[in-house]
Amino acid sequence: MTGHPALPAREPRRNHETAAFWDACAEHRLVLPRCDACGELFWYPRLVCPFCGSQSVTYTDVSGRGTVYARTVIRRGGGPYRNAAPYVVAYVELEEGPRLMTNIVDADPESVHVGQLVEVVFDPVPDSADAIPRFRPR
Repeated sequence: MTGHPALPAREPRRNHETAAFWDACAEHRLVLPRCDACGELFWYPRLVCPFCGSQSVTYTDVSGRGTVYARTVIRRGGGPYRNAAPYVVAYVELEEGPRLMTNIVDADPESVHVGQLVEVVFDPVPDSADAIPRFRPR
């Protein structure tokens, strides 16, 4: 559990390509697919390498550390996020290279900036064993 106010977290929509990613998140591990042929790590989870087309992919643990690549502060959320504003939506570039869209938590939204060092945290999904990866300043 993290120390920030809870952002909504719904159960992930698993399919045969994303199940390994979400299963690892439930264990509080961040994994990404790595192509067995060309060695590239990539995001979004899929079973075919977007770089070389190989169908040989292995999910690999990654550090969970990265840098804010881009960010925006949402001041008026909708739907389940209506009462969560303000909150940050950001692209985080992992130390290993791929960029993930996520939320930055445990920080004043106005203080989050491009180039800021962050680390992964896992927010539990209510009434589920699942967890959502988000990032906080480190």
